[in-house]
Amino acid sequence: MFAVNDLVVYPAQGVGQIESIDQQNIGGNACQLYTVRVRANNITLMVPVATAGHAGLRTLITKNEAQRLWQSLLTDTHKTVFAGQNWNRRFREYSERLKNPDLAVVVEVLRELLLIGRSKELSFGERRLQDQALCLVLGELSEVLGLPLQSMQQDLMAVYATPPRQEKAQ
Repeated sequence: MFAVNDLVVYPAQGVGQIESIDQQNIGGNACQLYTVRVRANNITLMVPVATAGHAGLRTLITKNEAQRLWQSLLTDTHKTVFAGQNWNRRFREYSERLKNPDLAVVVEVLRELLLIGRSKELSFGERRLQDQALCLVLGELSEVLGLPLQSMQQDLMAVYATPPRQEKAQ
């Protein structure tokens, strides 16, 4: 069970803070609800206490895990990504994976989109997914590691910048 002011993560929304734990009558049944304010977009979610775990509400990852994920994002930039399927199929697959409560899954979606973007133009939907994944990943990592979000984003984008084309020797 979480307490007021705890930082939590809600899948596909990101880091939020529990503002209150309220009792409400829903359909004639008394129900306890967490009121969570998501930091990235300032929206408020109401999550039933009884099903919070099933809904994916969780604590932030550990500092060790955050460091491991951040380092893997910065160093594993040469993985092979199969981008042969059409953008629509990738979009559906990535949309589903972004709902996963495990941050490592979201990190892989971000990495794949960044790698695909190096070699070809992402569709509008894929760019939106990349922005969402970036927000989810960096929001939690910056909170846990205590690093500025903007500088983390700049570092990441520099690492995944399109490599310059090499001229062929003649």
